[in-house]
Amino acid sequence: MDNIEFETENRMKKAIEALEAKFTNIRAGRANPSMLNGVMVSYYGMPTPLHSLANITVPEAKQLFVKPFDRSALKEMEKAINEANLGISPINNGEMIIITIPELNEEKRREYVKQARVVAEESKVAIRNAREDARNTVKREELPEDEEELYFSEFQNLTDTYNKLVDEKLKEKESELMVI
Repeated sequence: MDNIEFETENRMKKAIEALEAKFTNIRAGRANPSMLNGVMVSYYGMPTPLHSLANITVPEAKQLFVKPFDRSALKEMEKAINEANLGISPINNGEMIIITIPELNEEKRREYVKQARVVAEESKVAIRNAREDARNTVKREELPEDEEELYFSEFQNLTDTYNKLVDEKLKEKESELMVI
């Protein structure tokens, strides 16, 4: 039965990791190389992640430099960034791509906060699903009622702990997004 607790907590940890990964893709007006994580470049006819074709650096808080390992792929990289609809405009100077992150207006900030709340709710759903799966597994074992309740209580404590963590991370992200 300890295996069920371990597996449940593991799934809840993964929900938090997924939340953090998705939060890095929600812009806060600062440059972050992870903003380009989903960008796929057609490299010799194969869709290839941008980060495996270039070195992405942050020289300033509002800029990204994308320096390709193979300069012949520069045009394709620029095209892929444009097609990703990230709200950023790449500038190709022949050596690298320079991306300047525009300032966020109030409306855009609020939109990003809503997006962060949706992501947080998805994480809470994943945590609750992990709890329910664990409860169902325990029910199938047909343990004595008091032992079953002990497990259910443990699963609920884990759920409460991880939901609180989601709320804390959401609060952090909201304050980060609303700072001008």
